Amino acid sequence: MDDVVTLFTRAATIGAQSWNEEARTLDVVFATSNPVERQDHRGTFLERLDMQQDWTPFIGAPVLDSHKRGALGDVLGSVIAAKTAGTEGRATIQISKRRKAAAIVDDIKAGHIRGVSVGYRVAEWKDSTEGGKRVRTATKWSPAELSIVAVGADPGATIRSQQMETNTDPPVIAAINVEIRGIAKVAGLPQTWTDSQIDAGATIAEAQAAAFEAMRVRSAAADSVRTATAGISGHDANDPEWRIRTIGEAIHCRMSGTAPSEAARPYAELTLLEIAKDCLRARGLSTTGNPAQVMERSLVSMSDLPALMSDAINRTLRQAYTAAPSGLKRIARQTTARDFRTMHRIQLSAAATLLPVDESGEFHSSPLTDQEETYRLGTYGRIVGLTRQAFVNDDLGALNDLTRRMGVAAANFEAQFLVDVLQANAAMTDTYPVFHAAHGNLAATGTVISQQSLSDARAAMRRQTGLVGEAIEVTPKFLVVPTNLETLAERQLTQIQAVQIENVNTFSFLSLVVEPRLTSQIAWYLVADTAAIEGMEYAYLEGEAGPQTFAEVGFARDGMSFKIREDFGAAIVEYRGLYKNPGA
Repeated sequence: MDDVVTLFTRAATIGAQSWNEEARTLDVVFATSNPVERQDHRGTFLERLDMQQDWTPFIGAPVLDSHKRGALGDVLGSVIAAKTAGTEGRATIQISKRRKAAAIVDDIKAGHIRGVSVGYRVAEWKDSTEGGKRVRTATKWSPAELSIVAVGADPGATIRSQQMETNTDPPVIAAINVEIRGIAKVAGLPQTWTDSQIDAGATIAEAQAAAFEAMRVRSAAADSVRTATAGISGHDANDPEWRIRTIGEAIHCRMSGTAPSEAARPYAELTLLEIAKDCLRARGLSTTGNPAQVMERSLVSMSDLPALMSDAINRTLRQAYTAAPSGLKRIARQTTARDFRTMHRIQLSAAATLLPVDESGEFHSSPLTDQEETYRLGTYGRIVGLTRQAFVNDDLGALNDLTRRMGVAAANFEAQFLVDVLQANAAMTDTYPVFHAAHGNLAATGTVISQQSLSDARAAMRRQTGLVGEAIEVTPKFLVVPTNLETLAERQLTQIQAVQIENVNTFSFLSLVVEPRLTSQIAWYLVADTAAIEGMEYAYLEGEAGPQTFAEVGFARDGMSFKIREDFGAAIVEYRGLYKNPGA
């Protein structure tokens, strides 16, 4: 038995006198602290529920028809209130106005239907012994749903409505229940299976068929079938896009250890095998067979498993990718490319000055001068895989580690790409390298970072002119340094309250960018804001910013492969916004 996520049920009775016609509400006692006999792999034990729980997550839970979860029509209403009253858990449920629900309400008011069963999951147990019997107290548990059932007064479950006297089953029903318990004992099935059969009012023949099916597909703890039916915020749990997004988030949360959203929470406790069965069931495909067969069928069939695994991989990769940003991205401008053809970045000169208009009223034209820089996107990527054995073993830890490493690798790839562009000092269309004396953006002699060297660098940037010698505004914003110069740079940029004018730090307005990938440990750069003047630029393919993931079920490889692809490019398209000091 999986103590954390196994879905238990307890039966109780409801009383028609609590029905509120106007509000369409009904009061029920859904649980008490009375012990119930159950079985696990160690044998029989008494289960007791600690009633001091937070019922907030229970609000909004569905009210189902006999624990059915296969269709929206199985939802009869929802829980609108819950509280603890002494040793009891009490809830108010609101019933839908749909025809099916209305017919059930009529039977409740007539006294024909008196059963309610709660399905709940236990997160924490406390084990003890009382009178020589093993007792397991559920200290932390949460109801998942309430069901209106045909037979609620099961002698094996002692939860009763305080408004109703205790009933015993009619002789025929009692005999059937005894037979069902015998079938469960012979088949080695848990108490939860017995409860579900009795709550559903199964006949002996139906119970025998269900027991045979359970025995055929059972394979240790991994075989427990759990499903999650979501009906949150009007979403249809059968909508493929919604399922992929929601279950993908749930798998990602299991991989990363983060909390799922309300919609993904019902799926967050399921193993990969259980999710595979849920995907098969959603497509109307068989879920029988051993775990390996079920997983293989889910991978190669029309189920949603490959798509939702791809969604989970993408979420985890993106999380790691955004957590490892590049320092040089702060000094560069991001753009997009529509395709892989060469991109042209054209700079136009402004008119040098205004010219006087002669006596004839003629205005003189001034031709524009342009300069063009080019670069293009490249495609980069890797393939990682998850074997069929890993799926069956529910081994998300290894996949999470590998995916996070790939996300960090994608971020590091971009960071190194930008560093290489900066350090390459490639020739521009005027044949001069980016940093060159002819461009006025390279210090003639390398110096350490100081107020004087920063002042000289700023003055050089201020003296920059346009393509035809016109004045332009170039103001430094960033100081880029390697790790060896970080402390020195911080001292030069830290704002202080100086007593004497000569001690005022005039460059505290600069933002420090530390890039450990720079190979020179003495060179430093001043960079202008790309919003004012172009400088370094990087681009993604339109609609595909950052790494993208794609899933494929392999034939040669027994499992699923995930391709991580990125279309990326970068270049320095304008030298006037950058200045380099070789350092000393």
